[in-house]
Amino acid sequence: MEQSNGLLTRIAVSVPDLSRSEAQVAQYVLTNPNAVVKLSIAALAATAGVSEPTVARFCKSIGFSGLKELKIQLARSLAGGIPYVHKDVSPSDEPAEIAEKIFNRSIATLIAVRDRLDAAYLAQAAELIARARRLEFYGQGNSGIVALDAEHKFFRLGIATTARTDPHIHAMSAALLSTDSVVVAISASGRTLDLIRSVQIARESGARVVGVTSGGTPLARLCDVTIATDVFEDPDVYSPMTSRLAHLAIIDALSVAVAVAKGPDLIRQLERAKTTVREKRPPDLKH
Repeated sequence: MEQSNGLLTRIAVSVPDLSRSEAQVAQYVLTNPNAVVKLSIAALAATAGVSEPTVARFCKSIGFSGLKELKIQLARSLAGGIPYVHKDVSPSDEPAEIAEKIFNRSIATLIAVRDRLDAAYLAQAAELIARARRLEFYGQGNSGIVALDAEHKFFRLGIATTARTDPHIHAMSAALLSTDSVVVAISASGRTLDLIRSVQIARESGARVVGVTSGGTPLARLCDVTIATDVFEDPDVYSPMTSRLAHLAIIDALSVAVAVAKGPDLIRQLERAKTTVREKRPPDLKH
């Protein structure tokens, strides 16, 4: 059974590939999932401001035989999962309302990514990284912040680790990699030209590439392993990009998987690292 937030995220990420009229249906389903379960095709068409054939085409575009199948799956998932209802932040919202909307959207995003996470690809990525002698994280903008966070986590695992967030720098660095190097390329869109070119250069240098990005994108197609994080970025100008949270969670999961793969010797290394940090705290704050 597909979780409700997973089903609605599946619809949401398909919006850019839909026609304008089909996208109108998608937006109505995203904002009113409980109501859609009770609507006929005529009522949904009228409410969404489109024709009945458009509703039928929308259902087929997202992988269903028709509205009946979509409603059945939507009803099942709403009964069994956490309902994700898209609610934009309004200028009139009180702080409590803003917090509720932001937290709900973040929680729904994380659960949707968790439910669709391919454990086999995560394991393959962890194995590649655990064997690497050199590990580089490439990202720009919001993804650059995730790359820096990844460097902070992975340098402790006994791998020479660097984050590159400048396109000129990661292009040059990619040219200096070798067959014992791994690049983790992070991108919400998977379409950043500079990042794609750096990954191409890294591949030409013999490095292996792990992608943390949207599936099926130009970047994903270049990677040896892609951990897909298909996250719908809504147009609400007030809200932070939820893809950043998904990428941070993936990096956390990947770092722990690599730590486990590297075995007991790494545990002793991590314990030594924690001891040095505790020594820098006042006596009453060491615990």
